[in-house]
Amino acid sequence: MTRLKLIHGVSRIRRAKLQSSIDQTVADDIESLAQWSSNETNYVINELLRFALSQEEDFQKYKATVAPDAAQPANNPKAAPAPIRTVAEAATKPDPSMTSTVVRG
Repeated sequence: MTRLKLIHGVSRIRRAKLQSSIDQTVADDIESLAQWSSNETNYVINELLRFALSQEEDFQKYKATVAPDAAQPANNPKAAPAPIRTVAEAATKPDPSMTSTVVRG
């Protein structure tokens, strides 16, 4: 069986927000692991999830079959990169793609 290996002091990665509720005992252990490894809690959680996903053979088989079909179509507006702006432009004009709207229902 392979083992989880945390690299000490490495925790600066690009992130996507995922909200979840976990058992308090698990949260306490994750916080202790983060302190022990000198890493941020987010990094530890990412590494634990990455490790668990890599160990699940059935999921890895599924992922391999889905990956070729997961290519984004060319007409998908989210696939287009954001335009590059100079510092002066960024300081004077708000970026509409960086604003958020609250929808209340």
